[in-house]
Amino acid sequence: MASRADQMAASLSLANFSQATELKKRLWFTLWVLVVFRFLSFVPLPGVDPTVLAQLYAQTQGGILDIFNTFSGGSLERMSLIALGIMPYITASIVVQMASSLSPKLAALKKEGEAGRKKLNQYTRYGTVGLTAVQGYFIAVGLEGYGAQSGLQAVVEPGMLFRLTAVISLIGGTMFLMWLGEQVTSRGVGNGASLIITAGIVAQLPVTISNLFESGRTGAISGMLILGTIVIGLGLVYVICFMEQAQRRVLIQYPKRQTRQGIMQADRSHLPLKINMANVIPPIFASSLLLLPLTITQFSGNNVNGESLWGEMVLTINQYLSHGTPLYMGLYGVLVIFFCFFYTAVVFNPEETADNLKRNGGFIPGIRPGKNTEMYLDYVLTRITVVGAIYLTLVCLIPEYMIAKAGIPFYLGGTSLLIVVNVTVDTVTQIQSHLIAHQYRDLITKAKLKGRTR
Repeated sequence: MASRADQMAASLSLANFSQATELKKRLWFTLWVLVVFRFLSFVPLPGVDPTVLAQLYAQTQGGILDIFNTFSGGSLERMSLIALGIMPYITASIVVQMASSLSPKLAALKKEGEAGRKKLNQYTRYGTVGLTAVQGYFIAVGLEGYGAQSGLQAVVEPGMLFRLTAVISLIGGTMFLMWLGEQVTSRGVGNGASLIITAGIVAQLPVTISNLFESGRTGAISGMLILGTIVIGLGLVYVICFMEQAQRRVLIQYPKRQTRQGIMQADRSHLPLKINMANVIPPIFASSLLLLPLTITQFSGNNVNGESLWGEMVLTINQYLSHGTPLYMGLYGVLVIFFCFFYTAVVFNPEETADNLKRNGGFIPGIRPGKNTEMYLDYVLTRITVVGAIYLTLVCLIPEYMIAKAGIPFYLGGTSLLIVVNVTVDTVTQIQSHLIAHQYRDLITKAKLKGRTR
């Protein structure tokens, strides 16, 4: 306990921070990368009229575009060079990760160490280029017909040249963001891709808070509702911080081994199983799938009158799948729970873990190695995933309910809150690790100097 307290004191010492030259360089590098990201979000895509685009975007809010616009820091709304953000890279990474758990060939690559990891990263980059090209082409085609029913033209000169230019520009922007994220991961602090997404979300936070208090000043929202929103938001942040660090530690015991002194000693360790092993993947997938039909109907049915069969279907979908409706909330919760179990089953394999324990001579006290260990791990994982799924569902549905009833902006939803809090906690943890490493490095240096003087 004393050593742990010393570590915490060292990590929070301002004197240690001021002396940690390497950490300060990493922080400055991370800050400059985020500045470059924000600058690129205001560089427009060639051939697009920003004024007309802003008018048209206001007519199609509430769909899946809001999710990607939030994660890209408003770049999609302005149709900048990084309009797709880093989401194609995140999607490709998730697909490759799932495929490596389902495909024997990719699973073999995963076990090859550094060489296999580089090969999987190469597949991820290829997938990023492919996804960006497909999405960029559809965005270019959609922009050419965007607002035709309203008599507005978002593209100055439609045609194949514009499509080709848009696709190349979007691929270049996404790949540059991917490169920036990798540079932050290796030379900065925290996970680069996650920090870029977090920066895009946080960039809109001041405007959101300003609009919230302005609504309270004009009387559109009551003061008690604003206070309740702040209290609930802080409560959700506390719950997320607690649950994201919660673990179920399974005791692992190894057989007695003879030490140099001839004493037979048994080793013990723990297998940590996170309560929320799926992280923020379930809310992202659930939101994307649920809002996809709403976005399609909004793009194609802005001026429908309900007289035709298609118009009636569009109006029905928009009515029942809008934010805050019982059908939307119910489907959202079900999809979050489903993806919690699905993604947890993909990222954690009880059979492989049981085989590794048996191979290394480890066992769970009271559980026979092999099949019984696999069944026990699957049983424990199922139970804690139930808790994690309930936690994620509540964190996602409470902000959605507030959005529908109080008019809170959409990008303050549960998914955004989860991402911001998770990335912040992870970044702070890495900063503390750098400070502790710096302190121990200084202690070792001082010990060597004292040894030389003697």
